[in-house]
Amino acid sequence: MLRYGFGKHLTRTTSFLRLESQRPFAAAFAASSWLRVFSKFSTMPKRKSSAALAQPAPKPLPGLPPQAAPIEGGPPWPKRRASARKVSRTEASMNPDENANVLDGPEAYRASPDADTKDERMDLEAVMDVDKKVKDEDDSVPSLVTNGDSDSPLSDLSEMGSPIKPKPPPAKPAKKGAKAKAAPTTAADERIAPTKAKKEAAKESRFLDPEADGEEEADEEEIQEALSRPPPVNSDYLPLPWTGRLGYACLNTYLRFSNPPVFSSRTCRIASILENRHPLRDPNEAPHATKNRPDREQPASIRRGQQFVEQLCLANVRDIPKMLRWNDRYGIKFMRLSSEMFPFASHEEYGYKLAPFASEALADAGKVAAELGHRLTTHPGQYTQLGSPRKSVIDNALRDLDYHAEMLSLLRLPEQQNRDAVMILHLGGVFGDKQATLDRFRANYAKLPQPVKDRLVLENDDVSWSVHDLLPVCEELNIPLVLDYHHHNIIFDSSQIREGTKDIMDLYPRILQTWKRKNITPKMHYSEPCPAAITGRQRRKHSPRVATLPPLPQGVDLMIEAKDKEQAVFELMRIFKLPGFETFNDIVPHVRGDENRAAKPTPKKKTQKKKRASKKDEEEDSQPEPTPPPPPEILPDED
Repeated sequence: MLRYGFGKHLTRTTSFLRLESQRPFAAAFAASSWLRVFSKFSTMPKRKSSAALAQPAPKPLPGLPPQAAPIEGGPPWPKRRASARKVSRTEASMNPDENANVLDGPEAYRASPDADTKDERMDLEAVMDVDKKVKDEDDSVPSLVTNGDSDSPLSDLSEMGSPIKPKPPPAKPAKKGAKAKAAPTTAADERIAPTKAKKEAAKESRFLDPEADGEEEADEEEIQEALSRPPPVNSDYLPLPWTGRLGYACLNTYLRFSNPPVFSSRTCRIASILENRHPLRDPNEAPHATKNRPDREQPASIRRGQQFVEQLCLANVRDIPKMLRWNDRYGIKFMRLSSEMFPFASHEEYGYKLAPFASEALADAGKVAAELGHRLTTHPGQYTQLGSPRKSVIDNALRDLDYHAEMLSLLRLPEQQNRDAVMILHLGGVFGDKQATLDRFRANYAKLPQPVKDRLVLENDDVSWSVHDLLPVCEELNIPLVLDYHHHNIIFDSSQIREGTKDIMDLYPRILQTWKRKNITPKMHYSEPCPAAITGRQRRKHSPRVATLPPLPQGVDLMIEAKDKEQAVFELMRIFKLPGFETFNDIVPHVRGDENRAAKPTPKKKTQKKKRASKKDEEEDSQPEPTPPPPPEILPDED
């Protein structure tokens, strides 16, 4: 019985397994269940990081001393190093392409600070084609724009528009028989119209060619007078072999358009300073143009707004060593620092001192300049004038010169490099009487502090003051004179000298003596007018690059004032094979494989009407053309 019962049970089990094997889904489910049960006993359970920290310390291995415990009252155990990939979310971006509160300084894109014509500025938005929306400022917030006749350096920032005036949109033709009706205008429409026109002009300017310079209008008399002037007399002397230093002004175009951008002319609006005096809506997150803006309902703090400006300044200063090392790599050892490195530092209301917040950063930049042997200078703007009859202009000029002197002194340069770090200044307007303007300049120069006097140098301009006007004053007051060849060819004393570079060489000894008396390395400026320029106003516009070297004395540094900045210096180095040209002459530009391909236009979807019309055309084309009837038979005359 036992044997029979055991065999009967085994037969039932075998038939059950046979039936189960014929059910694939049930078999798969059973197999997965057995695997889960097996893995539960064969693998270790997972532990969370919090559970791992709660575990007791492991026992020391036999033969090893136990781990020492921290001494009571002593320093705690060092914490684990944070990951370097974690970036603070509370820091605002200093990239103008990402942060609407950070702007590009307009003067850094000019060939020279005194280049005030519209074509002297680069249209940055047209070059980069950046889709960046900037918040419109409220009328109640103080603006940078002052009165049009003001001599303040802030008044020049209102011209940061496109150099080309956009064409008005073509008017729609009126229907036949319809009379033009004048739309009723209200006071609100009159206020909105100029704002709307400005926005439309700025929007259209982004799509204009940034290299298409506008033309200066000139009357027939002015053109005839320019054509009748004697031709310039230039010297054929070239300062070769080259012993000086070539430099450019304020901005490195290659580094500015790199990613991330490297430049030292970030600036902002006064409205942004006032807005950032309020705390953010979420202090734990980074500022955002729409998601995390300052909350104006909370109380404002002047210190908080100043911190926003200081972050901007430090970002500018920390990029100077990068620019200097890049210049040194390609043989450029002379650079002019941007006056916009510290926004509104010389402002009457929002001004501030650079020390102590920028002392360390400027000292680091000066240390790099000292190691590489580079020369650094500055050039205050054209509205910094010491000969103006207006007291407000003189006060602004004194504050601006103090700011530039403090910036150069905080670089902590060696003795000779510190003397060579000069501030170039124009005498300014004539104000109806040259002699009275010179007397006011002498009186205001005597009031300057000694650190400013030690760095101040004068430069001839292309509007009022020639070399013969400034050289006696420089010799009298012990001020070095910067010779600008481009300005000299436009404004010169025709009774004593001819246009060109040949006759001015006779004044080299007197000009160089103004530098030697202060033991400062001489420097001169060179640029060229555009080829199509005829009149004096047209010739003031700087060419993007220069074609030759002036007859420079040996050992004199040369500043190239051109819109192409370091690329204009490279062009000269290539032409004359100056020291350092071999570092970039053989570089082949990298061309990506997916660039310069013709864009394929996306096919437009046909509407139902177009589809029906195309079908009818196809049907008409598919139908055979009817054969013409045979010509009638011509019967002979006999019939």
